[in-house]
Amino acid sequence: MKTRNNGYDLTIALNGFQLCYDDVGEGQTPIICLHGFPFDKTMWQEQLDFLKSSNRVIACDIRGFGKSTDEETHLSIDLFSEDLIAFMDALNIDKAIICGLSMGGFIALNAMKRFQNRFEALILCDTQCIEDTVEVKEMRYKTIDDINNNGFTEFNEGFIESVFHKNSFSDKKELVEQLRVVVFANSENIIKKGLVALAERSETCSTLDEIVIPTLIICGREDEVTPLHQSESMLSTIKDSILHIIENAGHVSNLEQPQEFNEQLLNFLSELNNLDFEKINGKKRMV
Repeated sequence: MKTRNNGYDLTIALNGFQLCYDDVGEGQTPIICLHGFPFDKTMWQEQLDFLKSSNRVIACDIRGFGKSTDEETHLSIDLFSEDLIAFMDALNIDKAIICGLSMGGFIALNAMKRFQNRFEALILCDTQCIEDTVEVKEMRYKTIDDINNNGFTEFNEGFIESVFHKNSFSDKKELVEQLRVVVFANSENIIKKGLVALAERSETCSTLDEIVIPTLIICGREDEVTPLHQSESMLSTIKDSILHIIENAGHVSNLEQPQEFNEQLLNFLSELNNLDFEKINGKKRMV
């Protein structure tokens, strides 16, 4: 059973929890947007507002985050991927264009590896295909210990500082504060469970060459969380892929430079809708 509120904050029961999502606009193939850690679907509001006049756009709160509350289940990228497919099934969506930022990109790549026939195109934003190194994994578990001992304020503030371009702290104070509110809305428990999900994820680099659908890669020039060279590596392996670099942006390029980000989305979607993707088919472009 799903409940509707003018396309926003809809809820649907699946896989043992209530998933909350926005579903706006109309179009033959919906675009499903997956947020990063530890954010929620509101990070896609600029993209929903921009695209809904020409496309059906869906943004969902991943299990445990935002209004898709689940404090009990062991979280993993595999589970998030399975939730995505169950969500598509529940909405009778046979194929979608999947758009994921950071952790959302991990989920998109995991789903591509396991359920490739469910997707028509792929948009990877400020993300990467690698698994955590031993050192990074140890650091995540140390962070969990620190949160257990001291709470999550220090972690949250440090994470917020890491995701923005340095200029945003002076030029976009309202945006920074908005994201801070989203991050601190998570429970300590979900922050820790999310860190475990990130630490235990599997790599997807080894299957990138099996992706046969058009793929747009977007990365902020100053992304320190998933650095640009990771996007360039994915570009070199994924057939039919394009990389667009967003200047004056860090890890949350869709928030810091929404106009340019949206233009790149629209250009990509227009090429798909016009069946004109062959002009870049098989070629690598960095723009």
